[in-house]
Amino acid sequence: MPHYRLAIFDFDGTLADSLPWFRASFQDMIVRFDLAPVRDDEVEGLRGLSAREIMARLNVSMWQLPAIVSDMRKRKLAAAGEISLFAGIPAMLTDLQRRGIKTAIVSSDSEASVRQVLGPATSLITRFDCGAAMFGKHWKFRRVARKLGARPSETICIGDEIRDIEAAKAVGMDSGAVAWGYALPAALQAAGPTHLFQSIEEMMQRLTKTK
Repeated sequence: MPHYRLAIFDFDGTLADSLPWFRASFQDMIVRFDLAPVRDDEVEGLRGLSAREIMARLNVSMWQLPAIVSDMRKRKLAAAGEISLFAGIPAMLTDLQRRGIKTAIVSSDSEASVRQVLGPATSLITRFDCGAAMFGKHWKFRRVARKLGARPSETICIGDEIRDIEAAKAVGMDSGAVAWGYALPAALQAAGPTHLFQSIEEMMQRLTKTK
């Protein structure tokens, strides 16, 4: 039987190709919340930083964070029709379901936005726990695993940011970092994920590998 009984996925940048949307919205967010300016040629460099380092670079205070996250969720929902899943994701989710591996999505995004982008693939997800706080995913990881009857040792949390790796470590779960999302692969590797996936095919092979 597969080593993992549960795979918990981040959504944006992991299952959904939303980085182009974020790039297009980034400068407007800075102006709207009066954050520290970032030149267009500096944006790529932010992908090598952790979430806390990015907040420091933009001069985002903790009291501003909820308003920024809420605003981005609303704008993301409005743009959900323009965002698609990465090629190969529906087939991967179908195969995981066929093999009896449960899947969940834990995201800072709204569940409505996630479901709209997933479309027909929504039925392939066992559980949703969205609206996560920027640094609160570890609580949701633990809750999802408990609800689905999976031990931490049987669970892997997969995302495209350093904070996803940190959250998985905080609850004793394996972490999978994807090289095609927001954070640069070198930054993810430095954070020490259990696995760094270079392709969806590689991720699928690891998730279905038997004990």
